[in-house]
Amino acid sequence: MPTTPTRVLSVIAPMTQLNTPYPSTAYLTGFLRSRGVAAVQEDLALALVLELLSAKGLRAVRECIEAIAPKQRSANVAAFAQRFDDYLGTIEPVIAFLQGRDATLMHRIVGRAFLPEGARFASLEAYVDEDGGDPMAWAFGALGTHDRARHLATLYLNDIADVLREAVDARFEFVRYAEQLSTSQPSFDPLAEALAAPPNLIDRTLQALTLDAVERHAPTLVLISVPFPGAVYAAFRIAQAIKAHDPRIVTVLGGGFVNTELRELAEPRVFDFFDCVTLDAGERPLLALIEHLEGRRSAERLVRTFMRPAGSPQVRYVNFPEPDVPFDETGTPTWDGLPLQRYLSLLDMLNPMHRLWSDGRWNKLTVAHGCYWKKCSFCDTSLDYISRYEAANAQTLVDRIEAIVAETGQTGFHFVDEAAPPKALRALAQELKKRRLAISWWGNIRFEKSFTPQLCEELAESGCIAISGGLEVASDRLLTLMKKGVSVEQVARVTRGFSDAGILVHAYLMYGFPTQTVHDTVDALEYVRQLFAAGCIQSGFFHRFACTVHSPVGKDPAAYGVTLLPLPPTTFAKNDVGFVDPTGVDHDRLGLALKKAIYNYMHGIGLDADVRSWFDMNVPKPRVARQFIERAVSAR
Repeated sequence: MPTTPTRVLSVIAPMTQLNTPYPSTAYLTGFLRSRGVAAVQEDLALALVLELLSAKGLRAVRECIEAIAPKQRSANVAAFAQRFDDYLGTIEPVIAFLQGRDATLMHRIVGRAFLPEGARFASLEAYVDEDGGDPMAWAFGALGTHDRARHLATLYLNDIADVLREAVDARFEFVRYAEQLSTSQPSFDPLAEALAAPPNLIDRTLQALTLDAVERHAPTLVLISVPFPGAVYAAFRIAQAIKAHDPRIVTVLGGGFVNTELRELAEPRVFDFFDCVTLDAGERPLLALIEHLEGRRSAERLVRTFMRPAGSPQVRYVNFPEPDVPFDETGTPTWDGLPLQRYLSLLDMLNPMHRLWSDGRWNKLTVAHGCYWKKCSFCDTSLDYISRYEAANAQTLVDRIEAIVAETGQTGFHFVDEAAPPKALRALAQELKKRRLAISWWGNIRFEKSFTPQLCEELAESGCIAISGGLEVASDRLLTLMKKGVSVEQVARVTRGFSDAGILVHAYLMYGFPTQTVHDTVDALEYVRQLFAAGCIQSGFFHRFACTVHSPVGKDPAAYGVTLLPLPPTTFAKNDVGFVDPTGVDHDRLGLALKKAIYNYMHGIGLDADVRSWFDMNVPKPRVARQFIERAVSAR
């Protein structure tokens, strides 16, 4: 008797991004369709936010507030309740504005009398000029009305998010939703307790959206993509709703969080929600699973799949040896079925480079799978998403670009590689020029010397508007220790080449790396100050170093002068591992100064100030020559 063909629904779980779809479902849907599988996709993250940020949603929030005694309401919640009618009357026009459906509303928004203004608007006071004039004139000028309005509208939404967190669910964030339940969480107990609790307004809304999607698509297999810890709780709530509705629907968990944190999964309760959990690139495991569900493959021949066999209390991992689908055969991503006109173009940061992450609808595409360098000691070099490097040729990439532009009508691309290879980018630029294809694109690279000023110009001519890359600790000693393969001087020259070509540059920065001293940190900030002052970089962000069990530091800590702290028994998530650094530096305290300094640098403030002024403690004078970066770029 023939088996019913599999119908696949791929789901983006809350929360990821609001301005553009997270690409995992687009990749999988495009691939599955290329193999003849009936596949559709839904962005439940966007759907959830739009449902909450609607007149109906705000009324439901008010009902939650009314259940809280007035004396127990936070200041934000009380202010929202007091001005509820103002929020109710503005929420849907603001959403339409941020979706690009009503641009003329910007004139009312910038007048500062249309939107109710809560605590988030206090941040504008930081920008008041010395004459008491327009606090945002420096950022937007006289002609920046639309951007100014989007920034104000974003603050307005953030005010509402604060109310949701304080009145409905203390774990709520637009991006990092309940991530503390899953980030390197050795036990499933906290997540299990949260899932067993009575559903709140956000849970009930997500449940209704899930069942609506299931009813419309009638899937037999649901894939739930979890790229970050902040999407795990919602992913389990989605699976919970599906299983309660129809336990015959097969649910599968995968994505970046799974690939890094659940590699040693042994918790059987996970499989009360999910039938399977798959690791690494999803194409081969999914093909094997579909064949199994259709009776064409035994369970013994599944690929990189955790499961709990029927009647067994134990988790089993099955990995039949079968090669991955080559990168150039994974097909073209498709955004068909996703509501591209409903995404919200937000403006959290006024910095022109930093805003790209939340501003605009970008088609996300990968130039190559993995990393061609794969040596950095802080990186998960032992995992597939880094270690297996495969590139598609330029003709295939541009074929995909043309197909995506034809489907979406949008020509903006974000290349989401770990580090796009310079050779591949040059070939891509040449192919784009050959076909006279006009696109705008940005992506992540290594600041290596192959990016000559000439290549930077070629990339700019092909449509490159911005790049990001890792400077990390901005210390040649530590860059050598972490096997970054670059020097500060080299980074200065490469970034200046990009900037001179009109390409914005964002630097990923790091503090707290093993053996990093206070003096190293002060020196690093001085390098960063000079890079901003010299126009080499326009944006940056300091990340606190985290040691993972998959990185070279985690695998050989003695080589980096540190000792790992013992991990507790783990049946669920395992990734970050604590360590003892003999330097004894208070990196948390230093980090506050670093983040304050770079926030100001991105707004053009404090570039002439002594870097020691950012610290709330006595720190040594930088050992870096005041003109180091200028001399480095002048020597090109």
